[in-house]
Amino acid sequence: MNNEIHRIAVFTSGGDAPGMNAAIRAVVRTASYHDLHIYGIMHGYEGMVNGNIKRLEKGDVANIIHRGGTILKTARSQAFRTPEGRQKAYDSLQAHDIDALVAIGGDGTFTGATIFNEEFGVPVVGVPGTIDNDLYGTDYTIGFDTAVNTAIEAVDRIRDTADSHNRLFFVEVMGRHTGFIALNTGIGSGAGGIMIPESASDVDALLSRLNKMKMRNKLFSLVVVAEGNENGNAQALAKLVSEKFDGFETKVTIIGHLQRGGAPSALDRLLASRMGFAAVEGLIKGESNVMAGVQKNEVVYIPFADAIGKVKAPDPELIRMSEIISL
Repeated sequence: MNNEIHRIAVFTSGGDAPGMNAAIRAVVRTASYHDLHIYGIMHGYEGMVNGNIKRLEKGDVANIIHRGGTILKTARSQAFRTPEGRQKAYDSLQAHDIDALVAIGGDGTFTGATIFNEEFGVPVVGVPGTIDNDLYGTDYTIGFDTAVNTAIEAVDRIRDTADSHNRLFFVEVMGRHTGFIALNTGIGSGAGGIMIPESASDVDALLSRLNKMKMRNKLFSLVVVAEGNENGNAQALAKLVSEKFDGFETKVTIIGHLQRGGAPSALDRLLASRMGFAAVEGLIKGESNVMAGVQKNEVVYIPFADAIGKVKAPDPELIRMSEIISL
């Protein structure tokens, strides 16, 4: 054991994701197993700046593995973006004799952790908690699987009304600037089209696909659109298609923040538990400024610089497959 680590604090930051509570639970119980004091920082970096820190025991994380959201709450912090704010955050940690941090969040969380480590030398290991699945170095991030399952359930329901009324539905899903949720939702729901930032598909290609469907007498269709799609969001695409193609009556559904809520899937609970466990044991072994990820079902530690600096893109073969089997 690294004898310099005696007290660890865990916090969640940025957007919430189903499975964060499972990760918190794993962090607390792993730290307790190793006789480390464990603290929870409320409201992310904002709570660190304001000293909103409390001791956690095993009982505090009982009966939370199945709950969505985060018991530690989350917030964006303008104060932490300033040197003065980060100094206050460091002083708060010092007041509790906290030696190291487990940061659960996405790229913004890890960017802040990197700067904080550079300025004050506090060891940090990150746990990737974001539904977007956009962090390089891990096959999946916590919350992604649940978000996809939620989106597929919604699309399945929309399919019923699309079929009943012979309509073309554009369904917009989350994902910021990446198309992981849209691609997996589209494949899993049997969508007729998938529009994501990483694909070269344009409106003309979509119109061609719709015409082929019409020739097969398929009188309804679903198109899943990533919110960051370069050809426009679901509203813009529906308008363009309706102007150029009168084969379907177009409708738009934006699933929105439904994808962030709800009980985490079994996969997310397991993934979060593994990563929370790995974060604590990584700190004990001397890891710092890294993210605990999973590649090919093996735990790995990826430098923050790579996790947030390198581009993670969907498998091109998966995109090609989706285009073939959707026709």
